[in-house]
Amino acid sequence: MNAIEQLHVLNPGWHDLFEILIVAYLMYRVLLLFHGTRAVQMAVGVVLLFAAYAVAAVLRLGTITYLLGLVFTYGAFALLVVFQPELRAGLAHLGRSRLTRFFQTLDNDFVADALIDAAERLSRARIGAIIALERAVPLGDIVATGSAMQARVSADLLLTIFTPYSPLHDGAVVVRADTIVGAGCILPLSQAELTDRTLGTRHRAALGLSEDTDAVIVVVSEETGSISVAVRGRLRRDLTASQLREALAGRWMRSSEMAAIPSA
Repeated sequence: MNAIEQLHVLNPGWHDLFEILIVAYLMYRVLLLFHGTRAVQMAVGVVLLFAAYAVAAVLRLGTITYLLGLVFTYGAFALLVVFQPELRAGLAHLGRSRLTRFFQTLDNDFVADALIDAAERLSRARIGAIIALERAVPLGDIVATGSAMQARVSADLLLTIFTPYSPLHDGAVVVRADTIVGAGCILPLSQAELTDRTLGTRHRAALGLSEDTDAVIVVVSEETGSISVAVRGRLRRDLTASQLREALAGRWMRSSEMAAIPSA
């Protein structure tokens, strides 16, 4: 059977094109989930392992092929654990209906106004603060490191929590929807090398949480009073009130909109 006859056998139709478009769109959505996270680096590592396995198979390197085969056999279970945050984020995103998003937006302006007001007042008073806004990935394990709360977000309450020498001022506040669910919480520190020596522990903690989850973290520097936001391992510094509002809008919309905010 020559090439022309093979093309006639394939006989692609409109339904094949439709199916290809669906698969391409699904792959695109999956790539968006991994974009900007550490999962991208891990995925590159997996590809390199597959390439090494192919080379070892071609060169008939039995020991290396056997060992890599074991890695692939049991590595699938490890990947489920490693990519757990991204998988949870993806499933949560699929589970959101348009009606749910509509009702969520009703309180967004109120929460944003409260956070911006608190950040500006904390900045003027040079009071350090760190506020983590939960998105699709639950922050229950972070809340467990501090004191659980159930209080509606307000600027006055945030200022009270971060007042120096108060019991909870050193930790982070966790906000879920329009409710403060935790205070005095401990965040994981980023292991990335920071070239800017002016960044303190709060900024490193904000970056650490943003690397592990899809949370939006607002930081107020105690030394300079500057307002920063960390999202997906990226830190935006010296934000104005309008820029902070854009960053908070990225919490309820796509994180890619954070790219519109200039970094210092």
